[in-house]
Amino acid sequence: MAAAAAGLSWRRVSSFTGPVPRSRHGHRAVAIRELLIIFGGGNEGIADELHVYNTVTNQWFLPAVRGDIPPGCAAHGFVCDGTRILVFGGMVEYGRYSNDLYELQASRWLWKKVKPQAPSNGSPPCPRLGHSFSLYGNKCYLFGGLANESEDSNNNVPRYLNDFYELELQHGSGVVGWSIPVTKGILPSPRESHTAIVYCRKDVGSPKMYIFGGMCGCRLNDLWELDIETMTWSRPETKGTVPLPRSLHTANVIGNKMYVFGGWVPQSAGGEISAPDGEWKCTGSFSYLNLDTTEWIGLISDCQEDKSNLLPGPRAGHCAVAVGTRLYIWSGRDGYRKAWNNQVCCKDLWYLDTERPLAPSQVQLIRATTNSFQLKWDEVPTVEGYLLQLHADSPVPPVAGIPGTGVPETSVLSSQGGCSLHQSPQSLPSVPYPETKVDHPSQTNNLIPNNVQVALSSSSKVEGKEKVAAPENKVTQETMKNHADATGFKESNAPSLLPVCTSSAQTSANVGELHDLDKQSVNPDASVSSTVSSTQTMVTQQAVKTESSSTNGAVVKDETSLTTFNSKSEAAETAFAMPSTRVNTGQTNDSHSSRAPQRPPAPVKTRDRRWYDVGIFKNNSAVVSQFYLLPEETLNINSKAEGADVPDYRLLKKQDLFPGTVYRFRVAAINGCGVGPFSKISEFKTCIPGFPGAPSTVKITKSVDCIHLSWEPPASPSGNILEYSAYLAIRSTQLQENPSQLVFMRIYCGLKTSCIVTAAQLSNAHVDYTSRPAIVFRISAKNERGYGPATQVRWLQGKVTVTHS
Repeated sequence: MAAAAAGLSWRRVSSFTGPVPRSRHGHRAVAIRELLIIFGGGNEGIADELHVYNTVTNQWFLPAVRGDIPPGCAAHGFVCDGTRILVFGGMVEYGRYSNDLYELQASRWLWKKVKPQAPSNGSPPCPRLGHSFSLYGNKCYLFGGLANESEDSNNNVPRYLNDFYELELQHGSGVVGWSIPVTKGILPSPRESHTAIVYCRKDVGSPKMYIFGGMCGCRLNDLWELDIETMTWSRPETKGTVPLPRSLHTANVIGNKMYVFGGWVPQSAGGEISAPDGEWKCTGSFSYLNLDTTEWIGLISDCQEDKSNLLPGPRAGHCAVAVGTRLYIWSGRDGYRKAWNNQVCCKDLWYLDTERPLAPSQVQLIRATTNSFQLKWDEVPTVEGYLLQLHADSPVPPVAGIPGTGVPETSVLSSQGGCSLHQSPQSLPSVPYPETKVDHPSQTNNLIPNNVQVALSSSSKVEGKEKVAAPENKVTQETMKNHADATGFKESNAPSLLPVCTSSAQTSANVGELHDLDKQSVNPDASVSSTVSSTQTMVTQQAVKTESSSTNGAVVKDETSLTTFNSKSEAAETAFAMPSTRVNTGQTNDSHSSRAPQRPPAPVKTRDRRWYDVGIFKNNSAVVSQFYLLPEETLNINSKAEGADVPDYRLLKKQDLFPGTVYRFRVAAINGCGVGPFSKISEFKTCIPGFPGAPSTVKITKSVDCIHLSWEPPASPSGNILEYSAYLAIRSTQLQENPSQLVFMRIYCGLKTSCIVTAAQLSNAHVDYTSRPAIVFRISAKNERGYGPATQVRWLQGKVTVTHS
């Protein structure tokens, strides 16, 4: 099957920085979130450095490791359990193999040699290389490998192994010991340089380990299955064309597929495969085994390899790592020189997106003005861009006569500034989508977010003279009326509280430190920007946000990038969401299509349901003041055409946003496989002129028995600020009936831009679990026209200490 027909789009990474490791083979790699961690391997000596590659920033770095640093090794076992890595065995010098076990705590780059207990029913594993070492739960499974029967490392007498061991791990750090499980069925034949993966079907809870291929005097292509619960070995029947016998290949599980790449395979001549003692070569062939149906599917055949620069070249002894649904391949031996000390190794890094990206989170509002929105959504791992679309509550005017003004700029939030949602203090039932008429403004969910900065110090000097309003049991009708004047946010059929904005996993790009990745007190998957942890030990995670530079086109510099994306399938549509421009993903670097998808005209109804492109964004944030209009003859709300090109935005008119107008937004991620499904729909309303903006730069500082809230006045007060109100989300029976509707109590009203929240008030707080446990505050400003939108802040509770009555 041709690679193109299979929908494959390999990309070679060509722009990276930092100390690039020398090419090698026999190395191993694992992934911790977006980091590839590579250790060992050989080429002109065995490498002993630990190299890390950040797939987001395209940076290589050498972490400063310490502790019991292991010697360099090759063809070793290498598994990752959370943020710790275990290394077992391997060749430490020519002919001398190891059976030592080392543990690396990647959160501190600390090595430790560990000594597991010997099994009660036999000897511990002997020194070996080329074994498989697989993790499932709290146990590692060791199978096979190659031992040297000679005590003299210069006199190599190989012995192929098929012994099977289980290593029990302690939680967090350390190991318990080896055991030799009693298995049923026929044990796989002895082998080394095979692969082993563990897979557990979603509908059947029994985990299975699959062993494929390897070397035992000749290469193998047999498949073995171990039921880990019953410890029963079997040979599953497979469908499709089994890959050629091979060793030194890689196998990785993504979804329900085991992807097999490369390795040594028999040299074929005239369609005939060579005899076991015949010639062998490296391959770049690529297949997968559907683990649910046990069917083999060939993606790149042996005869296709090396015909272009669009596919990774033949290799063996490389490493392959899955980061989300993306497969990375690095280095390896090209196979044309057989002496250990005379290797020719590849120096390239490739990746392949195996599936379309998941839908991003709902679009979140950071700030609204009368004619623009600052938006953000959660990052989707390993994507090349995001397609943002909107449609308006009222019909969009015809294209003719609409002036084209400035291009909306892509906004990257400061790691210190953070963001949040702004929601006016009342919280009454939202108007369900698709109904958009609001007869009672006080019943809308009015969220207008603003930038929020959170102080992370654990103690603070608190002004003793701060006047704090007495707690109220409910939000008063007066408050609801005051805050209904400027509807800034409306979200349809969704919880009134959305997750606040998050950043990518914390990684220091220059040093490569993983700050406290194994500590529960720190949010592991987001920078602490618009939230603050309530635990006593507060650790700042400053996200190093660097643009990911893609390699084969598809670099989206801003939302008007004209890079062509090719897509083979329709993105999933939300209810009442009509398709807009289909975006294609592909490898085109310099061709920009100006051809828009053809759509017959559609009548404009009372409410325009067409989706319009805001643009394609490289990052997960955007400032939106305009959107693109397609010519009327190209609009077709029923268009389902696949593979339509992105229109040339330079040829399209742009429409400005209007004040006081509700806009719906959705976003989809784009990778090498195409456009993924769209997110759920969010609704936001541009501000009405004359009302004050939301307070900004909110800080939360914790002391022993209270917290201190402070903020800065709105950037656009629209007159004199008469007072501020601060509110706290509280527990209520109303929440039990409708969990999406928060109930707020006013805890401060006055002219000061700070207040104290007492322990008594916090004891009544509602802990919101829509994303991570957090206590929710809102702060809003009032001028002569009334209250404007509120700034919402989520105070993260690392360990929930709020008592529930």
